[in-house]
Amino acid sequence: MTAIFITGTPCTGKTTTASKLNGRLIKINDVAISHGFVLGIDEDKGYKVIDIPRLSQYVYELSTNCNETLIFEGHLSHLCDGADKVIVLRVHPDILEKRLRKRNYTDSKIRENLEAEALGVCTAEAYEKYAEKVYEIDVTDLTVSQTAQLIEDIIENGGNYPAGSVEFMEWLVDNP
Repeated sequence: MTAIFITGTPCTGKTTTASKLNGRLIKINDVAISHGFVLGIDEDKGYKVIDIPRLSQYVYELSTNCNETLIFEGHLSHLCDGADKVIVLRVHPDILEKRLRKRNYTDSKIRENLEAEALGVCTAEAYEKYAEKVYEIDVTDLTVSQTAQLIEDIIENGGNYPAGSVEFMEWLVDNP
């Protein structure tokens, strides 16, 4: 049994890439909704507020009681327990902005996500919980197939994609 968590800012390619991997795909957002882990909606930001401790317990139980490779996908996955490896997908904020606009995100949500990407928030949170089990891939110039291949390499061999190796801080400096 192996539990792989794929995380990152919205629109970094998590769902598309995870669907190409060998293993049973579990979408964290779907789990939260279908198991009643949604506590409500944040009125200011419009986000679903998730009961992370309950979600984490469910994910942990699922990941430790299974005999197959499980691919947990979602920007909250790195906050859950039970990962053997956590892979953070990163994309340059200029590209991310285009993707977020295509999905009709509000300007405030776009800015929040761009800042989170530039600061590497998902990587920092994942590293705080999982340390050396965290891998980080800059997918800016990669196809979905190339990204999936890199993830397969990480799953099988560990790969050389340490947390902190992707840097987009210059974007934040240039876009205050």
